Amino acid sequence: MSLTSTNLNNVFPLLSRGKVRDIYEIDSQTLLFVATDRISAYDVIMENGINDKGKILTKLSEFWFNYLPIENHLINKDIFKEYPQLEPYRDQLEDRALLVRKLKLIPLEVIVRGYITGSAWKEYKKSKTVHTIPIEENLVESQEFPTAIFTPSTKAEQGDHDENISPKQAEKLIGKELCDKLSTTAIELYEKAKNYAKTKGIIIADTKFEFGLDDNNNLVLVDEVLTPDSSRFWNAKTYKLGESQDSYDKQFLRDWLTSNKLDGKEGVSMTQEIVDKSRAKYIEAYEQLTGEKWE
Repeated sequence: MSLTSTNLNNVFPLLSRGKVRDIYEIDSQTLLFVATDRISAYDVIMENGINDKGKILTKLSEFWFNYLPIENHLINKDIFKEYPQLEPYRDQLEDRALLVRKLKLIPLEVIVRGYITGSAWKEYKKSKTVHTIPIEENLVESQEFPTAIFTPSTKAEQGDHDENISPKQAEKLIGKELCDKLSTTAIELYEKAKNYAKTKGIIIADTKFEFGLDDNNNLVLVDEVLTPDSSRFWNAKTYKLGESQDSYDKQFLRDWLTSNKLDGKEGVSMTQEIVDKSRAKYIEAYEQLTGEKWE
């Protein structure tokens, strides 16, 4: 069975339900992030979920939080020992809930692109730019950039769409100094993760980070990190320059929705075949990157 929604019966107030996460407020400094098995495509959440997806995302994020050399928002405590009132909800929370610090969020999706694909490829074909940044090289689809680039987007309110913006527009939103720091930090994190993933047979084409600021204005890595939901993972064995690649994320779901003319429509339930194939892809990414068997 998949878990598509949580209900803690007001033990702690629910702050929001995102596309995947339910977020509860423990106190003024602490949040509880619960990754459900919800899945969305074309900005629409499906009626049914992918079994264990939330647990896989949680475990993979924990792996990367531990691997990357930057402060993160995790509070490493047993939630059931710390908050015994959550014990009756163990079946909803175990292996999919993270205790995190409440921070001042930076209102940007911090996207780093190492390879040209997706919306960046579409823009490049039209104007030889990516997020309005001029690209001098003659690139083909799925080619690696000479150096990874920072291509931010706005962080939309729930229900709205994120909007691709240029680094200059990002500077106007948050200031040049912070924007430069974000760009440098995000590219360094991406490069470290990309180089590691290559040793495991996975290409990280691009990824989205989110950051907050602590009381001393230090950058802190937040949200999820380097999962199939926040990144584009490709299989290095099947990678072919000059064409689109199969991804480890929602490829089966997107293709199925498109072929059935269901893309962007509400109230859609996935077939069991799509659920099973998607789950297998999430597990494959987890096992390859962590070296651990998914039980």
